[in-house]
Amino acid sequence: MTGDKAGTVHDLRVGGRPLAPLLRARAPHLSRRVLAQMLSELPTYAQLPQEEVAGDIADIVQRSVRLFADVLERRRPADDAALTRQRESAAQRAEEGVPLDAILTAYHLGVAMIAEELTADARPGDLADVLEMQRHLLRTQRQLTSAVSGAYLEARQLIDSQEQGGRHALMAALLAGEPVPDRSGHHGALRPADRYVTLALFLAPHPDERERDRTPGTPGAPGTPGTPGSAIAARRKVRRVRAVLDRYAGQPVMTDLDATGGTALVPVATPPPWEELHQLIADCAESAGAPITAAATTTDPADPAAIPAAVTQNTDIVQLALRTGRRPGLYRLADVLLEYQLSRPGAARTELALLLAPLDHKPVLLKTLETYIHRDLDRTTTASALHVHPNTVAYRVRRITELTGLSPHRPTDLQHLNAALLARRCGP
Repeated sequence: MTGDKAGTVHDLRVGGRPLAPLLRARAPHLSRRVLAQMLSELPTYAQLPQEEVAGDIADIVQRSVRLFADVLERRRPADDAALTRQRESAAQRAEEGVPLDAILTAYHLGVAMIAEELTADARPGDLADVLEMQRHLLRTQRQLTSAVSGAYLEARQLIDSQEQGGRHALMAALLAGEPVPDRSGHHGALRPADRYVTLALFLAPHPDERERDRTPGTPGAPGTPGTPGSAIAARRKVRRVRAVLDRYAGQPVMTDLDATGGTALVPVATPPPWEELHQLIADCAESAGAPITAAATTTDPADPAAIPAAVTQNTDIVQLALRTGRRPGLYRLADVLLEYQLSRPGAARTELALLLAPLDHKPVLLKTLETYIHRDLDRTTTASALHVHPNTVAYRVRRITELTGLSPHRPTDLQHLNAALLARRCGP
């Protein structure tokens, strides 16, 4: 009941008993029931140390039950100071890695059990008091949700920034070839892994990055490239690649990625099979919604020079795969041995490239030569690819031989022509 003729305010009552004193009296027993239900329904809490469950967790449960009793007695919202202990508890759980959804579920479970406890003996005449009680419980639940979430996220943000700073420092040291001591900071962020899969990645644009933003008022009309929409698509693509790498490693992976790609150091205990890494890149591409060309090497951080050398070599391999028109996917040095060797500066590469100097100002003949060799010296398929008659292909091949002195139909000349084309692609 809410009042009488004299204007006095009565306690909220159900079954003839005032709710606030009833809840305080039952707080110890009810708190034990709530705690038992949490351990039964929420595996995260069941995995906490028994000492913590019987101490901190039991204490915050009982404090929260008594908080609801105070709210029902005063019949007004809890003030900010009354939620201090719940905020502190949420920050502690954040440091322990307890998920926020588990914490909020625990509070919601407790509120439901309080409501059930207080309305067990309700009678039809108690409807007004029951409804007011529910309003107070739900309002306090909203206050707790807000306070606990805010404290948890603030603590988590601080922890994440510390861990991220540690990962950045560690990655910078590894990429610079600096020795990294086997030590850890407060959150273990500076401990190097036993091994890393060093990845160089090229991320092709997602279709949404190419898609121009629509201008308001003109449905379907394109805007300009590089608009906020394409930038968001690029960030989403990178975030999805990181998520796949994190899942594979079972922990946050050190990355230096932008919309076009970059470097990732994936911690592993033992060198993974090449087929497994192939699948990892395929999974990254599928999640990103964009083709990915990558190169990988397993490295040991105990050798400070290993990771910088692997990054340089992998980057070269990716660039060669792109330059020579290879399909997206994962590559290693063995896949591009000839191209890699020809990409090294030297007199031999220069001389090879000069073999095709007579075709420098004849792009049609160069294109024909590349296509003809790529199509295994087949005039018909070459003609189809170039949209010309097979006789035109034959004429152009004769002109190439006349100008260079090399014929693709002589095995030795074919090797030189192919190497010369590679030297031109791989050179400056």
